[in-house]
Amino acid sequence: MANVMDDRRYAESHEWVKIEGDIATIGISDYAQHALGDIVYVDMPEVGDEMTAGDVFGAVESVKAASDLICPVSGEVVEINEALEDAPETINADAFGTWIIKVKVSDAAEADALLDAAAYAQLCENE
Repeated sequence: MANVMDDRRYAESHEWVKIEGDIATIGISDYAQHALGDIVYVDMPEVGDEMTAGDVFGAVESVKAASDLICPVSGEVVEINEALEDAPETINADAFGTWIIKVKVSDAAEADALLDAAAYAQLCENE
């Protein structure tokens, strides 16, 4: 079974989001990084870009595949994890400790539509 953190919400597309105040920190799940394999590149948006929940905000490329990143909540990108430009493999080492973008959330209620840890764990088991 995939490692799942209880303090986050999850999209069915395997992004996690941790909301603190009005800032959503977004990354990919442990399940997703295992499925992708060795990550070699992360494509990220620009600071200031506006995101709508469900929009593609970038991509993760591995030696096996490329996968779009889907924004789980709407808002403005306030920070990108620039360290991933030189060391994308840190996602493989610690998927829950390595975030990709931070978004100033425009509608916190959107997070309520995401999966909680138990529901996400069930989704992963069924795939």
